[in-house]
Amino acid sequence: MFERLNKMKERYQELNDLIGLPEVVSRQDEWRKLVKEHSQLTPIVEAYNEYLKYSEDMDSCKEMMKEADKEMASLAEIEYFEVRDKRDVVELELKKLLIPVDPMDEKNVIIEIRAGAGGEEAGLFGAELMRMYKRFAERIGWGYEDINLNITELGGVKEVSFLIRGKGAYSKIKYESGVHRVQRVPETESQGRVHTSTITVAVLPEPEETDLEINDKDFKIDTYRASGAGGQHVNKTDSAIRITHLPTGLVVECQDERSQIKNKEKAWKVMLARLYDQAKSKQDKEYSENRRLQVGTGERSERIRTYNYPQGRVTDHRIGKTMYSLTDFLDGDIFEMLEALSLADQTAKLAGSEEE
Repeated sequence: MFERLNKMKERYQELNDLIGLPEVVSRQDEWRKLVKEHSQLTPIVEAYNEYLKYSEDMDSCKEMMKEADKEMASLAEIEYFEVRDKRDVVELELKKLLIPVDPMDEKNVIIEIRAGAGGEEAGLFGAELMRMYKRFAERIGWGYEDINLNITELGGVKEVSFLIRGKGAYSKIKYESGVHRVQRVPETESQGRVHTSTITVAVLPEPEETDLEINDKDFKIDTYRASGAGGQHVNKTDSAIRITHLPTGLVVECQDERSQIKNKEKAWKVMLARLYDQAKSKQDKEYSENRRLQVGTGERSERIRTYNYPQGRVTDHRIGKTMYSLTDFLDGDIFEMLEALSLADQTAKLAGSEEE
């Protein structure tokens, strides 16, 4: 770790010199990249300098502890342990700063919800989860926008996708990907028996086109007439859009807007997000063959959470955390769970970095 930190410190000093040179400043694109790299290294180098200062102070205390004056030696010993505690705190902060940052963490997110096992009951619960995420966005002051809604006649979800817009949205919500299970008595159940249903949630960062290598020839775009629940036509024009990525077979449809242009924009957002997610999943799979972290964005088939209505509890199976506040949780108060998941992920990554 310290060899890496020393190299970062050398690079930081090099950048200090470079970004002040007139010939570099005149090359604005290059200069901006150097300034960005400098700002990324600044908190790490500052923490490392603080760590080195505490280490020097500890060495000074050790020398003073050898003094013949017992009172002076005793004071030096007390100061030594005080400084050591401060250095330990800085060392932990350094390890956190060295954990690679997901470049997508600051992005908006696209959430896709699909009904799984359980028929109409699964769809109805999917609609409740959609509301939960939108209420969470409202609580935190973020905005949201529907992309495509495929709703049943009873108001359940067949398949929906919507955008949550906010700084750092992906960093907070990315752990929600996976299978969510609900245990409750459906309204249609006359015997009062508890049924188990599942829905799948996919959380995708909203990438820019520059985040991917895009070839226009790889895409086929079709238009068709939008229709709603029950098959009735929503409008009389071919405003719905279907985009197919020919190399992978990925298909995205959008008919939420009456405008063909707006539907195309929304469908394109989802397509880019899915392609990015596919590429990232492949990369993550290669990484996980060497090391699997306890918490991550997870496999789509991984059962991550159970919502038990009779007991009023929510249990996340990845970290073993149970909360007995189901009503508030479904009303968007999911902050505590998201923080616990983030902490568990960070702890696992710290442990992994220490092993390497």
